[in-house]
Amino acid sequence: MRRLEDLYVWWTTRSLALQFLLAGGAVSLGATFLVGLLVTSQIEDGVTRNSAATTALYVDSVIAPLLPDMQRSQVLGDGVTQALDETLGQGALGTRLASFRLWRRDGTVLYARDKSLVGKRFEPDEDLEAAWRGRIVAEFGYGDAIGDAATSTAGQPLLHIFNPVLQPWSGEVVAVSEFHEIATDFQSNLRNALGRSWLAIALATLGFFLALSTIVLRGSRTIEEQSRALKERVGELSQALAQNRSLRLRVERASQRATAFNERFLRRIGADLHDGPAQLLAFAALRLDSAAVTDAPAGEKRDREVQAIKSSLDEAMREIRSICNGLVLPHIEAAALPDILELAAVAHERRTGSAVELSRSGNAGPLSAPAKICIYRFVQEALNNGFRHAGGRGQRVTQTCRDGRVVIEVSDNGPGFDPGSVRPQGLGLAGLRQRVESLGGRFDLASSAAGTRVSMSLDTEEMERA
Repeated sequence: MRRLEDLYVWWTTRSLALQFLLAGGAVSLGATFLVGLLVTSQIEDGVTRNSAATTALYVDSVIAPLLPDMQRSQVLGDGVTQALDETLGQGALGTRLASFRLWRRDGTVLYARDKSLVGKRFEPDEDLEAAWRGRIVAEFGYGDAIGDAATSTAGQPLLHIFNPVLQPWSGEVVAVSEFHEIATDFQSNLRNALGRSWLAIALATLGFFLALSTIVLRGSRTIEEQSRALKERVGELSQALAQNRSLRLRVERASQRATAFNERFLRRIGADLHDGPAQLLAFAALRLDSAAVTDAPAGEKRDREVQAIKSSLDEAMREIRSICNGLVLPHIEAAALPDILELAAVAHERRTGSAVELSRSGNAGPLSAPAKICIYRFVQEALNNGFRHAGGRGQRVTQTCRDGRVVIEVSDNGPGFDPGSVRPQGLGLAGLRQRVESLGGRFDLASSAAGTRVSMSLDTEEMERA
């Protein structure tokens, strides 16, 4: 099995031209062999039949005048036998014929050079039956291969012929002559004819194969040139992809810098709100609590107004401080991922009074400052959304690491909602998605009646290379 696989790999790595030369050569050789066998077999049969017919006609013309009227006589007289012996034993027939037999219709031998066969009856075979039906039957072979009884012809080329003897005036087959002709000349001529046939078939196949090979070689060269051009094009595209990747990384780095800038901007806003409006509102609240207001004579109406102003100012101060706490990030640039998650969960619990289950597994490795900010804001916003829409029921924060990516998941047991109803221009989930995707991460949202799950993932290795 291993050898077959190696052979297949070797074959598929060869050029199309070489594959055609090997496969086409094998097919051409096989086709030449099969066609040669078919053609030479037809030639041999045709030459054998023609030569046998010529010899049979000659033999028939010599012995027919010697035979009596076989329709009236079923045996040969001594005079006829002697005449046949003299005719077949000397002259041209004596040198050409190795054996001779004359058959009667019932399978009895009327005449034979081997006198022991005369008068004996044999079961007619297919060739003899065919001759009685008026067809000349011929077979080429050698003395020991075609049943010749003469030991002097063993190994010699012979034509074994069954020739029907016809009555001249009626055309009926009255006897069958069987003889073996010594076919030395026939063998030489047959070999020459077969050799010329094989040569013609081989030359025709070779010419056809060479013509196809020329076409295939030209096509193979064209394909190789196109393949080289395609490889060059692929190389150029690979360079373009590398440049695009570099540009994408530059865009991501710019986005990270923009994220860091926005966070610094938000921190400054938080500090300004805390140091400005919050201080002024606190001062106003202190003035309202002073004796200049509380000890002065006043009626019930003034008291109600003062109390309303004080309550409004207290509420405004609480809201401003809450906003400040949400805008200002804790010091997370130097914190590890578990500490960042804990800071976000604790801040949410302190602000809302709800419980958050925290689960961490796997080591995320070093993270950039933009990645840490993104994770903190993601957890903060996702917990706030869960508190507002699910009442903080079953809130969980889960951190895992899979295949070089850090995955953060925030979920709750609330009633859920239809994700399709979220407005794309909103600042909540849409803002989270944009924040995560700006760093090359993935953002996922799933919600049902059993609760809502929001997750993000960042490729830490790619961010480290960037």
